[in-house]
Amino acid sequence: MKLYDLYWFLKRVTVYALVGESGTGKSFRAKLLAEKYGIQLLIDDGLLIKDDKILAGHSAKREKTYLAAVRVAIFEDKAHRDEIAKALQKTDFKKILILGTSEKMVIKIANRLQLPQPTKIIHIEDIATQEEIEMARRSRHIEGKHVIPVPSIEIKRNYPKIFYDKLRLTLKRQKASIIPSKNKVFEKSVVRPEFSKKGRIEISEAALIQMVMHCVNEFDPEIKVKKLIIKTDPESYRIIITVDVPFGTQLSGKIHSMQKYIIENIERYTGILIEEVSIIIDKITQTDAKAVESVKKGGSNEKRR
Repeated sequence: MKLYDLYWFLKRVTVYALVGESGTGKSFRAKLLAEKYGIQLLIDDGLLIKDDKILAGHSAKREKTYLAAVRVAIFEDKAHRDEIAKALQKTDFKKILILGTSEKMVIKIANRLQLPQPTKIIHIEDIATQEEIEMARRSRHIEGKHVIPVPSIEIKRNYPKIFYDKLRLTLKRQKASIIPSKNKVFEKSVVRPEFSKKGRIEISEAALIQMVMHCVNEFDPEIKVKKLIIKTDPESYRIIITVDVPFGTQLSGKIHSMQKYIIENIERYTGILIEEVSIIIDKITQTDAKAVESVKKGGSNEKRR
């Protein structure tokens, strides 16, 4: 158990997560879940929120590009995550909800903020109908609207340049199972970030291949890439690399280090999430067939899960 795990265990803190693809209405429903489970804090798009107030952080909606917004949302910057971590230590709470586009993302956010792993992960499909999700997607992708789960006055005070509109939501007991037992009004802010006005920035497979090739060459010019495959999911990427390595290479050490080097650099400079990097050793140069066969039998496929 890590030291910070023990710290939060002694404070009896529980972490929840709400997972769903971008634009499916997570921020809209975050307060509903908080009411149902008695959650005091929210982590959403770079912000730490408590009782309709922003305690720390800065919103990914302030960024001018989509990739910059992703980096803010996953707390890529050390100063940003340190600010949130310090605020968490100063705040009295028992439950916190992390919002993310995938389980991998919320786990990464928890790790970076030195929080325990989520004990309950809720998917947006569990609390919203397909019709509601599609409506949220249209609002996001066609109109460029994003929701921040705090009142509009809070957004105007912190980020006047991105303030767009407000939304009042009256909750009634009979509406849905996740709505609390008494009627309550929540106000949420609807914003239109700069990156929504200008469209999304996407990375082509060819560009990503070039970046991976550069990472391998920068790590060790003697390692030769023979084949490179990129597999994409809606929110992440998987990379399969077949390489030749020099004779005498310590596979268990060097290949794992290269794997980590590729992941860290691609995520740092693009903001995309790398789900897995598989490295296949095809041949060890300047050696005989028996040595090659020995390495293959010993398990030469290195994977990052």
